[in-house]
Amino acid sequence: MKSFRRHSATVNAGSMADIAFLLLIFFLVTTTISADKGILRQLPTDCPPGSHCGDNVAERNLLRISLNRNQEIFIEDEVVKLEEVEQIVKAFVDNNGKANCDYCAGEQLPESSDHPREAVISLSHDAQTKYQLFISVQDEITKAYYDLREHYIKLKFNKTLNHVNNEELRIVKKAYPFIVSEVMVKRD
Repeated sequence: MKSFRRHSATVNAGSMADIAFLLLIFFLVTTTISADKGILRQLPTDCPPGSHCGDNVAERNLLRISLNRNQEIFIEDEVVKLEEVEQIVKAFVDNNGKANCDYCAGEQLPESSDHPREAVISLSHDAQTKYQLFISVQDEITKAYYDLREHYIKLKFNKTLNHVNNEELRIVKKAYPFIVSEVMVKRD
């Protein structure tokens, strides 16, 4: 009688590492990684020691925009639509209340800002305001300033925004400084 010797059953694992590596590469290549969105802003510089940096802003130079938990936008205690924010900000900033701005095209209303350099946008929001609404309002404010700056470039330098040099851009930013004050969120 022949004796059968049984060999233990083994799996050839030599190519397992290669397969795992190929699967890893496949998932890395095909997976999309979502990028976080942010707001590009330059933060103000620190107040030098021994000096007072808290300026009092005249009431007429302050435009209050607030967002509530119901996703409503209030400008000076009136509900407005998102599409209206840009025009309201432009009219407020470019008002020329003191009539001493030679490049402003505002209506010189007594309840709006004196000068673009003195106009402050105060943005506050509730803790339950959706992030998307907050970003959308920030975008509308930014669009208003970009439109005002673009008009100033055309008026002063007879150029487009893409054709100004750094010195001219500095002059434009000084004429229409982007001053937005974000109020801290109060949580219940």
